[in-house]
Amino acid sequence: MTDPHVLPPHLPVPTDDGACAHLPGRRWPAHALPGTDGAAHDLSAMPGRTVVYAYPKTARPDQAMPDEWDVIPGARGCTPQSCAFRDHHAELRAAGARVFGLSVQATAYQQEAAARLHLPFALLSDAVGAVRQELGLPTFQAGGETLLRRVTLIVRDGVIEHVFYPVFPPDRSAQDVLDWLAAHPT
Repeated sequence: MTDPHVLPPHLPVPTDDGACAHLPGRRWPAHALPGTDGAAHDLSAMPGRTVVYAYPKTARPDQAMPDEWDVIPGARGCTPQSCAFRDHHAELRAAGARVFGLSVQATAYQQEAAARLHLPFALLSDAVGAVRQELGLPTFQAGGETLLRRVTLIVRDGVIEHVFYPVFPPDRSAQDVLDWLAAHPT
């Protein structure tokens, strides 16, 4: 098993296939998603800025990732990305943004990762796919699962203001968001 905290060299770089071009200006769907904090979160009703980083699947130390995980462009790096948002959380809050992670994994699975990684924000589960389908978020298949491709969204007053896609390297995602927020103050 490889260390999920470390990005191996020579990961394939995802390319912009236009799968998120339709998202800026779209209203976030009115769905309350379960969070690892025990609350349901309806991002469409939240005032101000919200950062949502969608990720495929966090690794568990006791389980192997799907075969060929490291050769799927953009698949590897969920743990480093989450840790980067954890490490920059205070700065993101100071910049006026709340943070959520989003995946199709069940809340119980996400809770293990949130606790193990000491995340100060909730991970949201879109296991039923309501948000994914309404927004038309890009996906890929691995290990018999349909997983979200990595994309980071800035939602302002319930409307998608900015999209980072593709996201690479994933451990730089939080800094990229901070840089964008600094260049686009409210």
